[in-house]
Amino acid sequence: MGAHGDHDMGHTVAGWTGSVIAILGFTIAGAALILASPTGLWLGALVTALGGVASWLLHLAGRGKPTGPRPHHLRHWRTPDPAGRRGHPDCLGCRLAGRTPVAAGEPDTSPAPVPVPVALSGQRRS
Repeated sequence: MGAHGDHDMGHTVAGWTGSVIAILGFTIAGAALILASPTGLWLGALVTALGGVASWLLHLAGRGKPTGPRPHHLRHWRTPDPAGRRGHPDCLGCRLAGRTPVAAGEPDTSPAPVPVPVALSGQRRS
């Protein structure tokens, strides 16, 4: 259980990576605006767009999440989504990639996710 209790905030590798790259792009564009550099503005816009592309590609690689809450065992932000490579229902990104998601009610044949061990601070490993 994290700081938000049982609420799934949607923190994923895809989300964090895309956000960090987009913030970097906005920072470049902001500095270029202050310096009156059209080239820097275009570079910042390009880096910002790359943040969206990186987030989408990581989502398609199973490092994102579908819309809505996740089961408790999949909530850690580094845990891959087992359905991510097949496609998520109602996901525009998956549809744009040409994925056909598993319909609701069909059995999930994907392998069980491997939980990521999280070491507690001060805990010794043996």
